[in-house]
Amino acid sequence: MPTRRNFILSMSALGVSSAAWACPVPMRPEINAHSVLMLNAACGDSNNPNVFEPAISHVEIGDSITFIPTDSGHNAASKRGMIPAGAMPWNGAIDEEITVEFRVPGIYGYICLPHYEMGMVGLVVVGGDLSNLDAVKKLRHPGSARKAFRSLLKQLQA
Repeated sequence: MPTRRNFILSMSALGVSSAAWACPVPMRPEINAHSVLMLNAACGDSNNPNVFEPAISHVEIGDSITFIPTDSGHNAASKRGMIPAGAMPWNGAIDEEITVEFRVPGIYGYICLPHYEMGMVGLVVVGGDLSNLDAVKKLRHPGSARKAFRSLLKQLQA
């Protein structure tokens, strides 16, 4: 049975841009598994370049997220200073999927290394725990990443 990722890749091969239609986040058959797409543009909004979809994920302790490079030139890496104490950092290779299991509750900030300054950032909230919010908010970011993280953190607090 074809996966959504294979569908997206086949549409890309046909020249269909992922930004031209609503981007469903692929469902993973594994229990407690989630997906985040790495895109050149937001779904349906080519004026919003280089994004993770969804930008904020809420998972439970023990769940995993697979970061899928739907478009080329992206990776997912934890942002130093934006993960809970005792959590394992990660750094995926460019254009390769990486699956991260979350065992420590709290907020995790992550970035696409090539597009970090352009604002390609995201957050994972594990176990509904916002206890490291103050530490995450204090971290400084370059360029558009500052505005992007500020916006995501406002959404968390709403």
